[in-house]
Amino acid sequence: MKNAFLIDYVNGRSCAVLGLGVSNMPLVRLLLDAGAEVTVYDKRSAEELGDGALELFARGVRFIKDDGNFDNIDGQLIFRSPGIRPDKRGILSAIERGAELTSEIELLLKLTRAKSYAITGSDGKTTTTTLTGKFLSEAARKGNGEVYVGGNIGTPLLDKCDHMQPGDFTVLELSSFQLMTLGDAPERVAITNISPNHLDWHKDMGEYVRAKENIIGVRTKRLVTNADCAETLRIARDNLEGGNMEIVLFSSVKHSFDEIFAGLERRESCFAVYTKDNGIYIADAEGESLALSLEDIKIPGRHNVENYMTAIGLTFGDVPTHVYKTVANGFLGVEHRLEFVRRVNGVDYYNSSIDSSPTRTAAALSALADRSIVLICGGYDKKIPYEPLARAICEHGGIRAVSLTGATGEKICGEIEKYRRESGKGKEIILEYSSDFYDAVSLAKEMAREGDALLLSPASASFDYFKNFMERGNVFKDIVNNFK
Repeated sequence: MKNAFLIDYVNGRSCAVLGLGVSNMPLVRLLLDAGAEVTVYDKRSAEELGDGALELFARGVRFIKDDGNFDNIDGQLIFRSPGIRPDKRGILSAIERGAELTSEIELLLKLTRAKSYAITGSDGKTTTTTLTGKFLSEAARKGNGEVYVGGNIGTPLLDKCDHMQPGDFTVLELSSFQLMTLGDAPERVAITNISPNHLDWHKDMGEYVRAKENIIGVRTKRLVTNADCAETLRIARDNLEGGNMEIVLFSSVKHSFDEIFAGLERRESCFAVYTKDNGIYIADAEGESLALSLEDIKIPGRHNVENYMTAIGLTFGDVPTHVYKTVANGFLGVEHRLEFVRRVNGVDYYNSSIDSSPTRTAAALSALADRSIVLICGGYDKKIPYEPLARAICEHGGIRAVSLTGATGEKICGEIEKYRRESGKGKEIILEYSSDFYDAVSLAKEMAREGDALLLSPASASFDYFKNFMERGNVFKDIVNNFK
């Protein structure tokens, strides 16, 4: 059955889809079902793109091989893949001619009748999104409503929009790439934290921050963000002045509503989430209540407590409190994030391939604060600073050796050597480098001793050697599982 809203939205306009990625395949099918004329612009031909593209070609989709500047776009409605910058000269020229620039995620938010949640941030997005989905799913299991989790994780949701009802929930993890041009903001949003990331793609830190902030819009009814991060606290302050949404601030170092909202004048429709007496509490200006005991959380690390606080801040009011305990007792973490692989000759192997920034690796090291560690890190260079990672490594106190690899390996090595010259800390840490990932794992294995934790936490993206962090993590697990 054709979607009447989509037909009205397209309104006879020709559609240009820039980049035929995984998320844009269902987009093209949906546009075709609505009777739209569709052209796909990609660096690869339909034959090179494979069977899915050839199926679309057979349905009448035009394929134009493009060099990435998109100088010849003739579509009136342009759908941008997340990895394509919106300021490409061809895109800007098309907008000047009257074309509308949008994306698969924006169309999803236009079409869905479900209540929408979205999470962004430099670290913790995936775990927070997963927890939010699990909280809502557990609550829905005893009532009505379906929960759809997607965006930057999982499978595309666009082709499920016709099944989404007003009592359902959609939960989206959104990257800064997806947020660059977002116009239809979700109803409940969270920004976990902001630290330097993806500066190989963004023009500067300012653009990166603005993209994250773009998750907030006129439809947003609740903003959850981090009182311990200067940038996200500033964002909360800016939105407090408008007074049009609930503001929820979470903190793992401040332990009361008054402490978190100190100096902020408007307090109505404001909530605080914090740790106190070995529990996570929710409070407004009138009082507090216990949401979850910390002893119920099975995944290690303060950063995971913060992920729980964020997800609780997003969902309270939509789920009963007992759901938080039920989920926490059974949730053992997200694959590729501090994932225990196996023990070999007394060495515990952990896969945290998802750690693509220095702050995330620092959090993983903090979660293993009581362990002797052999660390593997390095990968694709996102042009972000590694001095904070060097500090975390040298001041950890339990890191015996670091096996470095990839495009950032030597850069990280240089920062570690510089930091220990200046601070005098970490001089006992053994540093080894190999450009080959397999060799780097072998080096780490040779340096590990009984009782150590051997941790893959790259602090870098994977694209120098792998398609994505999942492939990197799976390769690491295959290597470890083949050890005798």
